[in-house]
Amino acid sequence: MNIAKWAALPLAVVVVLSPAFAAAPRGGVQAKVESADQVKKVEDSIRVLSEMMKESDKSIPVSLIRDCAGIAIIPDVIKAGFVVGGRFGSGVVLVRTKDGGWSDPAFIDIKGGSIGWQAGVQSADVVLVFRTPRSVENIAKGKFTLGADIGIAAGPLGRTAEASTDTQLKAEILSYSRSRGLYAGLSFQGSSLQDDPKANGLFYGGTVSPKDVFEGKVMRRPEVVEKLKAELASFTK
Repeated sequence: MNIAKWAALPLAVVVVLSPAFAAAPRGGVQAKVESADQVKKVEDSIRVLSEMMKESDKSIPVSLIRDCAGIAIIPDVIKAGFVVGGRFGSGVVLVRTKDGGWSDPAFIDIKGGSIGWQAGVQSADVVLVFRTPRSVENIAKGKFTLGADIGIAAGPLGRTAEASTDTQLKAEILSYSRSRGLYAGLSFQGSSLQDDPKANGLFYGGTVSPKDVFEGKVMRRPEVVEKLKAELASFTK
């Protein structure tokens, strides 16, 4: 009798524990599926940078990238409306490290609205160049408003161009966009830029703040991160 009980024990253990073992792979697969959106966002950011920098007469000046304190890449920002308009999008932001390299990318959202005569729908790839340490500090705080908390202006174009107008010199952030569609008056004044905790958690694992990401305090680092940093570094070699 005792022998029979002991013989049955392994089978009983397997039966009891099998749901737990079955759940583990499903959870792992689910995490990978959810983080796939963030991987694609980083891949899209690499594409946006590459394509924008290839246009020699419309590219971001290399000197600005070399000297900037941080950079945000936001693919496919949507702006739409009739009289009352709005814009929204998501992307990544990287900041300079102490050794002059680039941090890991933190995920961000951009949102905003405007009132006035406007009509149409537009999708635009957007790059924001953060020129000062103070502008980067605002990112770590989690949320700020462009044009209110910090000055923003359209950046100069061309590989050898410099920020020269009074507006550009005073602005701590310079914006670049490549638009598709029809819309009058693309502007980022009044838009809010904020961190995306959910996206950061799915991509890096666990709960991480933008500061954690910038300092490399993450549980995992997908391979696409190094590809993005290498792409940025290639522009200033």
